[in-house]
Amino acid sequence: MNKSRYFQLILILGSMTALGPFSIDMYLPGFSGIASDLNTTVAKVSMSLSSYFIGISAGQLLYGPLLDRFGRKKPLFIGLLVYILASLGCVFVTDINTFIGLRFVQAVGSCAATVASLAMVRDLFPAKETPNVLSKLMLVVGLSPMLAPTAGGYVTTYYGWHTVFLILAAMGAFVLLATQLGLPDIHKPDASISLKPKPIITNFISILKVPQFHTYAFTGAIAFSGLFTYVAASPIIFMDILKVNAETYGWIFAIMSVSFIGSSQLNSVLLRRFTSEQMIFTALISQSVISFIFLLLAVNNLLGLYETIGMLFLFLACLGISNPNTAGLSLAPFTRNTGSASALMGATQLGLGALASFGVGLFVKDSIAPMVMIMTSTTLIALFVLLIGKRKIKKMVVNNGDDAVTMVH
Repeated sequence: MNKSRYFQLILILGSMTALGPFSIDMYLPGFSGIASDLNTTVAKVSMSLSSYFIGISAGQLLYGPLLDRFGRKKPLFIGLLVYILASLGCVFVTDINTFIGLRFVQAVGSCAATVASLAMVRDLFPAKETPNVLSKLMLVVGLSPMLAPTAGGYVTTYYGWHTVFLILAAMGAFVLLATQLGLPDIHKPDASISLKPKPIITNFISILKVPQFHTYAFTGAIAFSGLFTYVAASPIIFMDILKVNAETYGWIFAIMSVSFIGSSQLNSVLLRRFTSEQMIFTALISQSVISFIFLLLAVNNLLGLYETIGMLFLFLACLGISNPNTAGLSLAPFTRNTGSASALMGATQLGLGALASFGVGLFVKDSIAPMVMIMTSTTLIALFVLLIGKRKIKKMVVNNGDDAVTMVH
């Protein structure tokens, strides 16, 4: 494909994956406004973040088989339509429980785009290109946590939090049009893939049994739950404990995303010299050291605003390197049921993210230390899973299809 077509595909796939993060990040500065308007507490509003994570995790398992059975575009169209309607519902909501429920429905809709984008990367590009393409997608995705809370802060200040959900509905409509008009549906519907519960569960179990999949999917998901911990804790850490205002909080979020974007682009360059395996191991070792230092500083009350920003910046940089590589190696062994594999990978990641955000709600009150403890624990567990799992992988698939490459361990 030519460069302009390549750029177009990356842009559309990136907008699909950015929809979820935008839906998570853009309304964060409006938490106090939502609490005030719906006569509830900020802690109760934060439950809408957990319900979103649960919805996007469960929804991915739903869309995986649908994308394999019916092709990519039909399930994607339905999911985005659900997302648009739920976003509009949030504009007119009058009580917190309905809001929490609508956020769940909104998540179920948006994750159609998340799963389809991962599956279509595998459809449209050779497997050896997957980590590189995913790094480029992160450049587009990474703009969302830069722009979303900053824009959300200004929109909430001048137009109210309801407008945020109008903007999200408009974004959903744009993504729906772009995907239907701009993406080829080269994955043909496969009628042999059953939608009955038993075959679906059997299919997921068969995917889970592949050592390369479960090693790298769980390593990536557990490590990445550190990002969800940060997202869920950040309004409490920066606005309640460190006393910054909503607009400053938005800019801090932007600074953090520079770390994530920059490291994911550095990953593309480093992949010319190093393997994905080497990148994941080095990133996790670095993340372990950083999180341990972060924990020592937190426990000893040595963290001010700038020190906290600096440590989080370094922590997120490690995730920007490891995440595209764990995703690429998780999906490499699959061709026929890539949709189900990408759905299972995403559901694992977001399910653990929901757990992490729930843990934040329980423990992060008036200190940074609980957040850092969760981040340190997940990092060390991820490293342990990687070291144990690698022993079971006899043949590492780094490419697939006509020019399949396996590396015997």
